Amino acid sequence: MIRLYDTAAREKREFTPREGKAIAIYVCGPTVYGRAHIGNARPPVVFDVLRRLLEHTYPDHGVTFARNITDVDDKIIAAAKEEGVEPSVITERFERYYLDDMRALGVRDPDIAPHATAEIGAMVAMIEGLVAKGHAYAAEGHVLFDVGSDADYGALSRRDREAMLAGARVEVAPYKKSPGDFVLWKPSAADMIGWESPWGRGRPGWHIECSAMIRAHLGETIDIHGGGIDLVFPHHENEAAQSRCAHGGAPLARFWLHNGFVDMGSEKMSKSLGNIVTPGELLAAGHKGEVLRLALLSAHYRSPLPWTESLIAQSKAVLDGWYRLLADLNSFIGDDPTDEIDWAFLEALRDDLNTAGAISRLNRLADHLRQLRNKWAHPADDSIEFVGIAENVQIFLNSARLLGLLGEDAETWFRGEGDSDIDARVAARTAAKQARNFAEADRIRDELKAEGILLEDGPGGTSWRRA
Repeated sequence: MIRLYDTAAREKREFTPREGKAIAIYVCGPTVYGRAHIGNARPPVVFDVLRRLLEHTYPDHGVTFARNITDVDDKIIAAAKEEGVEPSVITERFERYYLDDMRALGVRDPDIAPHATAEIGAMVAMIEGLVAKGHAYAAEGHVLFDVGSDADYGALSRRDREAMLAGARVEVAPYKKSPGDFVLWKPSAADMIGWESPWGRGRPGWHIECSAMIRAHLGETIDIHGGGIDLVFPHHENEAAQSRCAHGGAPLARFWLHNGFVDMGSEKMSKSLGNIVTPGELLAAGHKGEVLRLALLSAHYRSPLPWTESLIAQSKAVLDGWYRLLADLNSFIGDDPTDEIDWAFLEALRDDLNTAGAISRLNRLADHLRQLRNKWAHPADDSIEFVGIAENVQIFLNSARLLGLLGEDAETWFRGEGDSDIDARVAARTAAKQARNFAEADRIRDELKAEGILLEDGPGGTSWRRA
C-alpha cells in the first residue's frame, strides 16, 4: 500500500490506481530562459523516484509521466531581446542544458514533454470554453479568469479570498473585475512573439498552459500533480480552479504533491536572490551525478534541504562505501536472478516516499553484507558454506537501483574511463618498490594523492581509484 501526502487534503492518503487506466503523473517543468539550479533539480529527482516506485508496485497498470517545457514567457522574451535573437534560440539552448543536467542526475526522460508553443490551440480552446461558461472575460485585449465565479477558489492553498487580495503584491490592473483575477491571455506587441486568437494577437498566461496540456495529453483528471512547494499558490491554485470550471467541477488531480525548498543557508535557493549553484557547475567541478542525486534524496522530499559541501561529501562517502563493498563481492553479483526488493526499504518508500528512511535501510543492508564479506574472507571454519550472499547482494542492488543509485560497476565508479598515465605511474611506483627505492615510490604516491588518486596495495598488486 502506498500512502502519499496530499497537499489538498493536508494528510497522507492511500493511493490506488484507477481501474483500467495507466497512472497519470504531471510535474511542472522548467521555464527555459537560463540554467536550472540544483534546487530546480529536486522535483525531477523526487518524482523520478515516485515514478519508479509506482512502476514497480503496479506493473499491470503502467505509468504515463509528463513534464512540460514553458518556452514562451516574459523572461524568455527579455533574454532574446538582450541577445538580439529569436526566443527559440534561447529556449532550445536552455532546454538542452536542462535535459543534459537531469539525465546526468539519473532522471529518466518523461513519456510526454509538451511545449507551450506547440499547444496554443489547446489553450485557446480552453479559454474559449471558460468564457462561454461565464468563468472568464475579455478586457482590453486580455482574457482573465474570474475568481469570483469559482466557489472553491483557495481550497488547495487553504487561503481565503480576502486574505489573498490583502496579500497582493502587484498593482491591480484597471481592467480587472477583481484584484485576484488572473490572466489567461494577454496581448503581444508587434515585435513580440504572439499568435492570433479571438481576442487579438497575443500569448498565453502562465497558468493556462499546464491545464490545457494536461487535458490534451492526459485527460481532465490525472492521478498525481507534482511540483515545488512554491507552486501551491498561485500557480497550482489557479490551475486547479480553471480546470475545475472548464470540466464541470471535475478535479484536475486526485493527489497534489509538493517538495520542499533547497536552501543555501537561511534563504531558499533562487535565481532572483542570486544564491544558486547549478548542476552543470557541480558536474564540471568533478562531482558525479549519482552523488548529487543521493544528496537530493537524503532528506524527506517535503522537508527543507540545506545544500552544503558537507552534504555532497557525505553522499560521496556513502556511495564510495557501497561501491567498494560491491567490488569486494563482485564474484557474487549476477549469480542469483532474484528481482526481489528489500521489504523494509519498500515500506519506507511506500510511506510518502520516505527516501531518508530507505537510504538508512540501504546502509543497514550494506552493514549486513560487510559482515558476510568478512566471514567469507576469513572463515573460522573452512567447511562453512555462506549460502545467500549472492541473493543478499542482489536484493541490495535491486533496492538501491529503485532509487536510481548504483547504476555503474565499481571499476567504472572509482576509475572512470581509466587513465594510461596513471597506470604508468602506478607501474613505476611498483618498480621503484621492487628496487627498494622507497623514496621514489613515496614521491609517486604523494604526487598521485595530490591529484585525487588514491592507491590501495593488496596481495594482487596495487589498484587505484579517484578520491
